[in-house]
Amino acid sequence: MQPAIPLTIVTTTEDHRIAWLAALAIAIHIVESVLPSPLPGVKPGLANIVTVIVLMRYGIGPAIWVAMLRVLVGSLLLGTFLTPTFLLSLSGAICSLVALTVTRILFGNLFSAVGFSLLAALAHICGQFWIAYTLFIPHPGLFNLLPILMSAAVLLGIINGIIANAALVKLDSHHGCLIAKHTPNRAS
Repeated sequence: MQPAIPLTIVTTTEDHRIAWLAALAIAIHIVESVLPSPLPGVKPGLANIVTVIVLMRYGIGPAIWVAMLRVLVGSLLLGTFLTPTFLLSLSGAICSLVALTVTRILFGNLFSAVGFSLLAALAHICGQFWIAYTLFIPHPGLFNLLPILMSAAVLLGIINGIIANAALVKLDSHHGCLIAKHTPNRAS
C-alpha cells in the first residue's frame, strides 16, 4: 500500500478576508435569529450591513461570497437548512445580490452605503414575498402585508445603511486595520 499524499490547499489573502467577513456575518445572523420580531418575517437584517461594507470596499464578487456563505452556514448552524426559513432567506439574498450587482455594474460607485442598503432591503423583501406567495401562502390576502413589509424594509435599509456608512468611515480612518482597502473596478 502506498503512503497517502498530503493534500495541500492554497489560500489567498482574499480567501482569508472573505472567510473572516463571512464568519462575522454568520455570527450576526445567529445573534439576530434569537431577537424578538415585532412583526412576523421582519428582522433588522444586521448581517446585511457586512454585505454592504464588503460590496463598497471589495466589490460584488466578495459580497456574493459573504452573503451566500452567511445564508448557507447560518442555516446549517441554526438547523433551518432546506426549511421554509432557509428558502425565504436564500431567495431574499439572491434577489438582493442581483439588484446590487446590476446597480453596481450600471452605476459603479454612484450609490452610497445607504443607497445600496436600501436597495438590498427592498429587493430582499420582494424575493421573500414572492417565495412566500408562490410556495407557501398563495392567497391574495398576503398582499395586505406587502405595504407593511416594504415600509419596514425602507426603514431598516436606511438604518443599516447609516450603520454601514459609519463603519466604512471608521475603517477608512484606521489605515492599519485588519480589513485592507481594495478599490474594485467598475464592474466588480
